[in-house]
Amino acid sequence: MTADMATITCLHCGTATVATMPTDACQFFWDCPACGMVLRPKDGDCCVFCSYADRPCPPVQNGSRCCTPR
Repeated sequence: MTADMATITCLHCGTATVATMPTDACQFFWDCPACGMVLRPKDGDCCVFCSYADRPCPPVQNGSRCCTPR
């Protein structure tokens, strides 16, 4: 798995899907391919990957804040 891939798990149906994380933007919504549930970040998280994936988004992995200008 490369740095821009993560396994995101639907909180509704439990389906785990390998998905590509954007490296230069936040992903605020993710549609579960199994049940159609639209996931949104939890309060305090910058994106759906930081909330529901097995690893945080690339900017957070690199020690930066996601979705903030540098």
